[in-house]
Order: sequence, then structure tokens, then C-alpha cells
Amino acid sequence: MYLGLDLGTSELKALLLADDHRIVGMARASLEVSRPAPLHSEQHPSQWWEAVEAVMAELGRTQPAALKAVRAIGLSGQMHGAVVMDAQHQVLRPAILWNDGRSAAQCRRLTEQVPRLAAIAGNLAMPGFTAPKLLWMREHEPSLFERIAHVLLPKDWLRFRLGGELASDMSDASGTLWLDVGARDWSDELLAACGLTRAQMPRLVEGSAPAGRLEPALAQRWGMAPGVVIAGGGGDNAASAVGMGLVDAGQGFVSLGTSGVIFVCSDRFEPRPEAAVHAFCHALPGRWHQMSVMLSASSAVNWAARSFGLGDAVSLLAAAATLGDEARRGAPLFLPYLSGERSPHNDADAQGVLFGLTHAHGPAEIAYAVAEGVGMGLRDGLDTLARPAGDLVLVGGGARSSWWAQLLADVLETPLAICEGGEAGAALGAARLAWLADGGQADQVCLRPAVRRRFEPRHAAADSLRTRHARFKALYARLRPFFAEAGASGDSSDSSKGD
Repeated sequence: MYLGLDLGTSELKALLLADDHRIVGMARASLEVSRPAPLHSEQHPSQWWEAVEAVMAELGRTQPAALKAVRAIGLSGQMHGAVVMDAQHQVLRPAILWNDGRSAAQCRRLTEQVPRLAAIAGNLAMPGFTAPKLLWMREHEPSLFERIAHVLLPKDWLRFRLGGELASDMSDASGTLWLDVGARDWSDELLAACGLTRAQMPRLVEGSAPAGRLEPALAQRWGMAPGVVIAGGGGDNAASAVGMGLVDAGQGFVSLGTSGVIFVCSDRFEPRPEAAVHAFCHALPGRWHQMSVMLSASSAVNWAARSFGLGDAVSLLAAAATLGDEARRGAPLFLPYLSGERSPHNDADAQGVLFGLTHAHGPAEIAYAVAEGVGMGLRDGLDTLARPAGDLVLVGGGARSSWWAQLLADVLETPLAICEGGEAGAALGAARLAWLADGGQADQVCLRPAVRRRFEPRHAAADSLRTRHARFKALYARLRPFFAEAGASGDSSDSSKGD
């Protein structure tokens, strides 16, 4: 039996996986994000540990025999978050999360200071990455910065609490802007540009390698056997790919969580920073991947459901599904940039927009605009990547709505497949990485689950959606200067608070 722990932004998932690929049990615990100032997004790591205790207690109640049979634990989690600790391993401040946009100025300075940044790290400097967050701390919280002895990513802080090891895997470390992604090693040049050294970084392991053992006291409290291995694990997207058996070049997925991701596997390091493409290590040795990331996907749907009195995401999508073809063509356009945007625009100042409202539009039209707008943002990202071989597996929130899945296939003009276990995503991948760390073989562990349903693009919808996508792109291009003006105003007020 293998345990996967996936530390997301809005919840922590725990999944028990048997060695015949059956998902035996799952547990979830909700998490809250704090936004103490404009562009800020934070969580205190203590909240993550409370969630771990909650899911382990639930599994102890519902699956005690399976929990006792666990041989290894795998970890996956939200990427890029900055957990800083002092020499006594005390957390110095709440973690700055991946969707925090405060460090745009630091990104510009880092790019000027290290012209080779994109060639080394495989990525442009964006506020979501970890390095600019530490530069922001050095500028705005110098007394805390001076006390930093260790920098960990969110899932790796959980590893420290579980087993006392300061370690990270290659896929998650790729999202820091401190990794030489081609060499799969820390870059001393990039660390020095941020006032840091290797001594403050965790040791690096492959995601399928052992990276510690569960503390005996925790094993006893949770009813687990002694000596449980903790795998290197992976960033949430690389772990999701492992969970769906997507480990070979050309295979990929679309993920609809808080953020939206299109992920395509590669057998080599292929950076494309000019298109704001992310080039990261995969969670398995000798593999890499390209990725486009939009910052607000399912989170935009949840926001709209709350803001327009549509109940929840399920109700919003149901309302959108009631529109006929003519009403869809006349619906407003929605720019889903509620937290700025990463791929392909690299624009921390970008904002959400509903454009084209009239008296004829009601909740259903707005619901459709939001669901379509997320798809349009994903399409912009897909157009920056090499086209995948075959279909894309759909994981996350979109996997729970057949109507939205069909709309996404139409917008992307790419077949989508929903596979068994797609809802589990990264938690399943984390459990599989645990299995590999316990000696499992990739060709037997990283199987693609059975396809539950396929969605082929409908040619009848193509012309209308292409026209709307062209207007969507033109609208962003026209509004970008105004976003920048608003962002410049916001930066000045934010800086005064930071001092």
C-alpha cells in the first residue's frame, strides 16, 4: 500500500493506492488563502500541518488496515511557494504562494542582473516563481531575510515535518529559478544573484528516489508501520502526469485546478522563454516537460459563482450549458486574469474583464463567458507549445463536468480524454512516486489509467469559437497598457506598505 499526500492551494488530499492500482481510500482537508494586501497571497505552513493531521486521522478511522500496510509516502504540492526558516527550523513568516504578484519589480531586476537567467533556469522571471519572492523579502523585510537558514517549497516543508529531511525533487525545484534545469543541479550564479547559497537550499533528489523516513512517533500515532519511506515526490503538475501515466515525449494533459495548466512531456530540456513557456524537469530521471500556466482557471469559475449569485461552480456550469448556439455567439467575453497572468503574457498587472454586457445578458450568459474565457486562456497557452501527440488527458475540475470538457475540446481544437482517477490527479501521482521509491518499476507503475470518456472537437463550433478567440486576444492587447498603468499605481502603494 502507498500513500500520496497532495498539498494544493485550497485543499490537502490524501490517497491510499494498492499495488494492483486500486485507489483504496481518500481524505481531504480544506485550506484558506490570506490576501493581506493587493497582489499578496499567503498561507501559514502551520495550516498545512493541521490539514495533514486531519486527513491522517480520517484515514485512521476509515482505512486502518490499509494505513498500517503503507510502505512509502509520496508528496506533491503547489509549486513556487517560499517557506523560510531560521537556524532553529522555525518558520519566519507565512509562505508567499505561487499566485502572489508582489515581486514584478524584483523580476525585472533579476533579469537585468543575470542576462543568462532564461537559458539556465529554462524560464522567464515571473512573480510566481520563488526567487523573486526572496528578493522582495531582502528589500522589504531585511531583518527576516538575514535570519534565513533554510528555504523550502511547500511540500518539502511537509517532508521536513514528516521525517526531518531538508530535501526537494527536481520537478518542484525547477520552479524556483535557482535550478540549472538542464543539469538538474542548483545554479550558484542564480543563488548568488538573490543573496543566497547552496547551504540554504535543500539537497536534490529525483522524484522517484527515497528522501527520508517517517518519524517513529508519527508512525505510532497514525497507526503505521515503522520505517515508512518518504519519496522525493514532485510538483503538482509533474505528479499529476505520473498519476495519469504521462511520462513519454509528446504525452500531456490539461489541468483545471485553482490554476490552469497545459503540460507536454519531453525527453530533453527545451526552453522557450520568448513565448513564456515553462521548461521544467519531470519527476522521473532523464525526463523534462514544457508547460503553459494560467493563474485563474477553476478559481475564476468559483469567483463568478459567488459574485453573480450562481451558487457554486457546478451550478454555474449548469447555467452556462442552457445556452443555445446563437446565445453563445452573442455572450460577453471574459478575460480570466483575476490574479494577473503567467503564460503566455507574463503580465502580473493583467486584470479580469467582462466585455460586451447588454440588457439582454443574464446569469447564464455571464456563466458561459467565464467558462469559455478560461478555455480561451488555455488556448493561448497551448498555441505556444509543440502540439501534443494524440489527445490530452483532462484532470482537475474540468474532469467533473462533461459540458465544460466538450467546450474545452472545442476551444482547444484538440481531443480530450477523461481517465479513471483523473479527479485524484497529483495525489495519485504522489502515491505512484512512493511506489517507485519502494522499488517499483516505471513501466509497471506509471500506466495510463483506462479512458472513461473522450471528447472530440466539434467542427460545427470551430468558426464561431475562432472568431470569439480572435476578439478575446485583441481585447487583451488593447487593454494591456491600461493594466500596466493600474499596476504601476498599485505597486507604489504596495511598496510603501512593505517598508
